[in-house]
Parts: sequence; C-alpha cells; structure tokens
Amino acid sequence: MSKSPEELYKEREKRFNDAVELKEPDRVPIAPLIGGLFPARYGGMTIEEAMWNYDKLAEIAKRMYLDYQWDMHQGTGANFPKPLFDTLGVRLWKWPGDVGGLPPDVPYQFVEGERMTAEEYPEFLENPAEFVVRKFLPRAAKAFEAFAVLPSVTGCVCGYNLLLRVSISWASPELAKAFEAVVKAGQQAMDWLNAQIKLTMEMTALGFPRLWSDMTQAPFDVVSEFLRGLKGTMLDMYRHPEELKKACELLVPEMVDYGTATYTMTGNPRVFIPLHRGAAGFMSNEQFEEFYWPTLKKVILALVDKGLVPKVFYEGDYTPRLEYLRELPKGKTIAHLDATDIFKAKEVIGDRVCLKGNVPPSLLCAGTPAKVEEYCRKLIEVVGEGGGFIMDGAVGGIPTDAKPENVKAMTEATFKYGVYRK
Repeated sequence: MSKSPEELYKEREKRFNDAVELKEPDRVPIAPLIGGLFPARYGGMTIEEAMWNYDKLAEIAKRMYLDYQWDMHQGTGANFPKPLFDTLGVRLWKWPGDVGGLPPDVPYQFVEGERMTAEEYPEFLENPAEFVVRKFLPRAAKAFEAFAVLPSVTGCVCGYNLLLRVSISWASPELAKAFEAVVKAGQQAMDWLNAQIKLTMEMTALGFPRLWSDMTQAPFDVVSEFLRGLKGTMLDMYRHPEELKKACELLVPEMVDYGTATYTMTGNPRVFIPLHRGAAGFMSNEQFEEFYWPTLKKVILALVDKGLVPKVFYEGDYTPRLEYLRELPKGKTIAHLDATDIFKAKEVIGDRVCLKGNVPPSLLCAGTPAKVEEYCRKLIEVVGEGGGFIMDGAVGGIPTDAKPENVKAMTEATFKYGVYRK
C-alpha cells in the first residue's frame, strides 16, 4: 500500500532530522540546495524569464521535485524578482535583460563596490539604521537617491518638530517619486512571495518538507559585501581593525533577528547561512579567528539556543578551519561543504556536525552519470558511515547548468547505496 502525503512528510522530516542529530536514519537523505536556477534549465526557460514569470517557474519546480523525489524541496531556487530590480534601479546586482545589462540567458551577477568609506565607520557605529537609510540605500539603488536628503530624526523627541521637519522633506517631488517606486516594488515583491508560498503549500500537501525558510549571514560578510567591499574590508583588517570588529559585533543581534524572521509563521527551524569571505584564500587562520569566527559563532549559537538548526554553507575551502567547527554544539548544525575535503571533515568533525555535500559541479555539469554514481557511492560509504550525512551538490547545491541525467544519477545512487542496514 502506498504511503499518504502526511506519512511521507513525517518520514522525510525524521530522516533529515536523524542525520542532523548524527544518528543513522533509514537512508541517507538527499535534500539539494537550489542555489542557482536549475529549475529554469530543467523546464526550458531563459534566466530572464525565470526572474519574472514566477508562476511558470513554480510549476516547473514542482514537476522537477516530483520527478526526482528528493526528501525536501527548496522552492524555485534563487530567482530574484527582476521587476523589483528594474523598478528600484538596484546597483548591487546585474541581471539578465535590457535594464540589467546582461544577455537574457546569463545568471545574475553580484556587483562588488564600496558603499561605506572607512571614514564613515563612526557614523555607522553610532546610528546604523540612519546610516542605512540616508547613505547605504541611496548608493545601492537609484530609486532611493532622494533618501540622502532626509533630515535626521535622532533626538527629535518633540512631536511637532519631528512631524514638521519630516513632512516638509517629504513634500519634495524627488522623494514623492521615490516613495511611488517603493510602493510599486513592494507590490512586485509580494507577487514573487505569493508564488513561493503557493509552491510551498502545494509541496507540503504532496509530502515534501521545505529545506529552509529563513536565512541570515555572517556579520563579516555583511560588512564586506554590502558596505566596505572586499578590497576595503581586507585593508580594514590592517588599517581599521577595531572599527571592523565593532561593526561585526553590532550586526550580531541583527543577523540573529534576520534568521528568525518567519519561524513563528512557518515553523521551519532550518536557517540557511551562506558564507562568502571566510574560506582559505581570503584570510589566514589567525585573521579568521580574530575577525570572522567570533561573530559568526555567536550568530550560530544564538540560533541554536532558540531551537533552530543553522544550515551553514561553508563556501570555498574550509579544510584549514575544521577544528573551529568542533566548537559548535554536537548534533545541532549542518555543514554544507563546497571545496572542503569532505573526507577529512568526516575525520575531524563528523562526530560533532552533520555533513552535507559535496558532489562537484564539474561532475554534475560536465561528467557522466556513471562518474556521478561512482563519486556518490564513495561519499555514502565513507562520509555516510554511521549517519550524520546528507547528499547534495557542492557549489550552490545543484548548479544552474547541471545535466538533468547527472542529477538523476546522484539521486538514484543515494536511493541505491544509501540504505542503512538495521
């Protein structure tokens, strides 16, 4: 007799949770991260179309999940809403299409930049919210440029003074136009969100839990990516080390709150944390220990204390950092590994942290099904021994240009070799 969707949902949740808790489930779970736009390729959409035709992409993603029968789903993948980007004139990314400046079938690209100068550290540290509104947002998106002339509301405890000053500033045509763009962008954001919610509800009804609902970032990455830029932050480690560390500390509670934003509504305890600047090659172990790890560890531990499960994506090579991960509580976090030696990780942290990954993109995009099966079998036999392992791809999980037959081979290898003997 076939199992009901409710039974399948509970079975998949238990299988995944057992692996997180370093137990042997009935089978190695397979719950790929969709860090790119593989569903678009799977359904024959261009990347540009996938970034605005949310309903069509959701239908394709639903079919994809039913075809592969993974243990969890992750919505439509990383399809940022192109209409919102166009409306706001976002400068943080380039995206496919005429306004975005890239060909229609090229994945979006992050634009590196310095949007806070080193001299502005004191201003940011004194009043980060006001700095974001009056400095960062105008630099990040064209629609917010008028926010630069907003008056400071700090200290305006007199209601008349506050209302008068703010109301006068809002009377400017430039600011009125900015608010019109914000309202329009908000409506476009809801169109995107509603498509995600609808897909999640449908997948839940079919017996598929969602891999994660909330995400957050390492405080150092926020400073490095969105404020100071990579070059600026790396120089700050030598020229402004104390200001950099203070900024990271300031962001800890914000990142914890960000990681718990929808938990009370969704009940999904898994929080995705992609790490971008902490891998070997960006900094030494000594710098990692001084600038990166302390605040990241605080965010992870705070989430665990709230009963959540941080799903940390250690992008790049974290092999030299593995000993630090032993400081995390046993059986409470997931380490999704990219270029890290996952077999070494099994030796060093396999008794502390659930390991996830790391089928290389070279295999998924350019390999053969036989080679994929061979690598997955090795992962299961070595990394999966005794439990505490979840099958996934390496860079971004399933790459945008992965061959469907290779993804199928990874899936079938998990079903074939991943069963634990009881």
